Amino acid sequence: MKAFLDTSSLIKLYHTEVGSDFVMNAISQDIREIFLSELAILEFRSALWKKMREKEIKENTAIEVIKCFQNDGDNFHWIMLQSDIVESASYLLMKYGNRGLRTLDSLQLAAALTLRDEECVFLTSDKLLQTFFKEEQLNIL
Repeated sequence: MKAFLDTSSLIKLYHTEVGSDFVMNAISQDIREIFLSELAILEFRSALWKKMREKEIKENTAIEVIKCFQNDGDNFHWIMLQSDIVESASYLLMKYGNRGLRTLDSLQLAAALTLRDEECVFLTSDKLLQTFFKEEQLNIL
């Protein structure tokens, strides 16, 4: 089975925090392929630097985790941010923007929707984004 992870779930694979056990257990079930939006590369780094600024982790830890993620890159299937994804995200912002959908989350949702017709489960640890995943009838774990 395939799984799409947004960055809020992806980070839990590399940094132990609330929800890490759930994500680890979810992907250790029958998941054979993990799909990520290309956006995750930037969001992952940003999230780790935020954890460092907030004194949750040390700078050297952030650097090590970022390097580990980079080294794991070939283990993931990447959904590139091409014009069709951006166009879909623009539509999604018109549809859900009044309910709080943000720019980067619209890109994550648009990337996830490219897998809608496949046997795929979707993981996000972002409660608001999860509501939009549900409304778009994505199979959420």
